[in-house]
Amino acid sequence: MTDDSLDTLGFGDAVAGLPEQLEAAHRAAASLDLSRLPDAGDIDQIVVLGMGGSGIAGDVLAAAANDVLPVPVVVLKQYRVPAFVGPRTLAFALSYSGFTEETVGMAEAAGARGARLVTLSAGGPLAALAERPGGVHVPALEGLPMPRAALGAMVAPLIVCLARIGMLPDAEEWLAEAAVALAARRDECRPTVAGDANPARHAARRIGRTIPLVYGGGAIGTVAAMRWKFDVNENAKAPAFWAAYPELDHHEICGWGQHGDVTRQVLTLVELRHSYEHERLARRFDITRGIIEEALSQVLEVRARGACRLAQVLDLMYFGDWTSLYLAYDAGVDPGPIEAIVRLKDELAAVQP
Repeated sequence: MTDDSLDTLGFGDAVAGLPEQLEAAHRAAASLDLSRLPDAGDIDQIVVLGMGGSGIAGDVLAAAANDVLPVPVVVLKQYRVPAFVGPRTLAFALSYSGFTEETVGMAEAAGARGARLVTLSAGGPLAALAERPGGVHVPALEGLPMPRAALGAMVAPLIVCLARIGMLPDAEEWLAEAAVALAARRDECRPTVAGDANPARHAARRIGRTIPLVYGGGAIGTVAAMRWKFDVNENAKAPAFWAAYPELDHHEICGWGQHGDVTRQVLTLVELRHSYEHERLARRFDITRGIIEEALSQVLEVRARGACRLAQVLDLMYFGDWTSLYLAYDAGVDPGPIEAIVRLKDELAAVQP
């Protein structure tokens, strides 16, 4: 069975188009009238409201920009907003469809508390919330097959909006560098690159029927490891787990004292490394691997590429997109449909008050 015959929704094509998607979203956001955005001096905190493949754009923003942003970024993935959200909060509400119930609920609450609300969607009730005074709606690129394939469409507008109010002066350069890094990664991971010359296909074959446990380090590695888990779950329809240094060395490292006869048959450790790791993290990777390696099937390492933090976090995530795609193909699984989530939403809708 060919890859194309498995992929009924064209998910592989969407993965391959991420570099161009990021560039297109960058251009579209740069041309918008964003004059209603608040001044940087009127903002005490940024909150990003969103779930799943849309909400992870907030985690990317935090990982890429917290070292330069003058105010904190808080990413919320829940139903309610905390008490600090108010008139000096810049709230980005992200839902590609515009219908995500948790995101719409949080956006309504943030707006009711006086937060300056920026909605980002391809439509739906979320867009209508920006019609309130001071609100801004940023249309997401349309025509993408699913939210998890819209990473560039969600990340670029966030960064452009903050650049336009002077909080991210180097944002244009970041986005350009990220597009270059993604294109280079795509060129070596696309299906036309066969065998071990394709690093993502090679990684998928090594993982095979084992369960990936993905470890990252610091802010960049944390969000990338989380995305890898999401990718394997949704695309390959398989279990995966993630954790991040240094936190995992304060608990998870102790969890390898039993059941090694089982874990070494079923768990593959995937280490995500990048150039912005704190100097102590490299030692943690090495020492922890030495302690737990005998309880693992194998250890794989992926190194980020790119000239800036944004480029490197997106590159690590993109490698996970490709690897999960090949895990799906190798298992004879259609990477597009997410029937479990559809069923969950249908059953939730049936019991709404």
